[in-house]
Amino acid sequence: MNSSALLPCLVVLGSLLPALIIFKLSEKSVTVRTVLNLAGAIFKLGLVGWMLWGVTQGYSYEVQFVLLPGIELELKADPLALFFMSLSAFLWLLTTIYAVGYLETEPHRSRFFGFFSLCVTATTGVALAGNLLTFLIFYELLTLTTYPLVVHRGSEAARKAGQTYLLYTLGGGSLMLLGTVWLYTLTGNLEFIEGGFLSSLSAQHHTSLVVVFILLMIGLGVKAALVPLHGWLPKAMIAPAPVSALLHAVAVVKAGAFGIVRVVYEVFGIEFAQQLNLLRPLAIAAAVTIIWGSLRALFQNDLKKRLAYSTVSQVSYIVLGVALFGPMGTIGGLVHLVHQGIMKVTLFFCAGNYAETLGVHKISEMNGIGRRMPLTTVSFSIAALGMMGAPLTAGAVSKAWLMEGAAAAQMHWVVWLLWTSSLLNATYFLPILWRTWFRPAPSAWPNKSLAAQPWPTTSWLLLLPPAITAATVIAASILAMYDIGPIAWAQLIADREYFNTKL
Repeated sequence: MNSSALLPCLVVLGSLLPALIIFKLSEKSVTVRTVLNLAGAIFKLGLVGWMLWGVTQGYSYEVQFVLLPGIELELKADPLALFFMSLSAFLWLLTTIYAVGYLETEPHRSRFFGFFSLCVTATTGVALAGNLLTFLIFYELLTLTTYPLVVHRGSEAARKAGQTYLLYTLGGGSLMLLGTVWLYTLTGNLEFIEGGFLSSLSAQHHTSLVVVFILLMIGLGVKAALVPLHGWLPKAMIAPAPVSALLHAVAVVKAGAFGIVRVVYEVFGIEFAQQLNLLRPLAIAAAVTIIWGSLRALFQNDLKKRLAYSTVSQVSYIVLGVALFGPMGTIGGLVHLVHQGIMKVTLFFCAGNYAETLGVHKISEMNGIGRRMPLTTVSFSIAALGMMGAPLTAGAVSKAWLMEGAAAAQMHWVVWLLWTSSLLNATYFLPILWRTWFRPAPSAWPNKSLAAQPWPTTSWLLLLPPAITAATVIAASILAMYDIGPIAWAQLIADREYFNTKL
């Protein structure tokens, strides 16, 4: 096996092998478990960086394993795969550091970190999938590996949330399997190809293709939390904060959005999807989700649930960008996949810090918390401002591209939609920031024993990750001014999908 085939395998093994070892470790093997977690994350990030450089130099990284005649498991590191993989690898490293600090005193750590690494393995497979079958296999593995994380604490509420999660995601996966099999019977092909591979089919198959598209969008829309398929996400907030961060920013929700990008651009092809009139209904579904998620977020007192409904809204920006039919909209949607991930993981890290340090879970309990936990609250404030689209933040960049894409596509209602969404974002984030910085602190915090300890109470393992990601929220807006960073890579992908431009 040459290096071009070896590297995709090593990226997958970089989290799979640590997972298998971690499952065998005793609870007391803290150092070994931590070293394995961090070594796997650093190794994966290094390999992704290597492949990023290689792709810019014209190298290709691809490997195939024959399952049955004509049916192959394929891993391929194309620009779109590496775009998603870069986000996952970077945030996995930071989430690992955070999880080590967060779960330091909890039981069942070997089980948790074993499934944690398996979850990242499945996400890696989703990113590197070279065909729809490979994508589907890893997509379902992602469901199975995240379920134990959702129910990790074993409470009745956690078990019920896990049941809801499985009901939604396995149901969606079944529809996706049906659509995949149907597509294969029509074409004999499931390969991801820039520009898609369905436009050559005769018109007599177009009705079938529309139905296949609907099946695939429902299957992917469950994890992407499109309304009304989003019900599992707020309930899954019973999980520990590192899991919430993983679900919203690194793995599950992003896998659904990424799958929609793959199917629209590299199965149907953007022009053929437009020809079949599939993009406008997709845009409407995204628009409904954006507004509905924001409206539900307004009325949540539980901080993690407000953030969950914010995710429901914000992830649909990615779907909206896909549906705008134009390179600028594509760039905005793809960049928001990265930017939303960085901002949302910051918010969940901070929510976890509030809960672990002071026992604060509800927004009504956050009065004056900025003066008690300034480092965490500065990070929270930067990410919240980014979600609103404030200047000099990552959110402003992706929203600007989406608005330009909407104007270029003559979909001016989308511009008003995005302004309305930003206003709603401000409506549910600004009151939190006002509470944290300007309201007087209570006489006692919910967790009195921890609150009585001297400042800073929070471990540096919990402070460092949100500080890095908050800084990245600002750095992303600066990088957008130059020919580097997510914007440049998204432009490359858009050029390849619309104009068949190669490196």
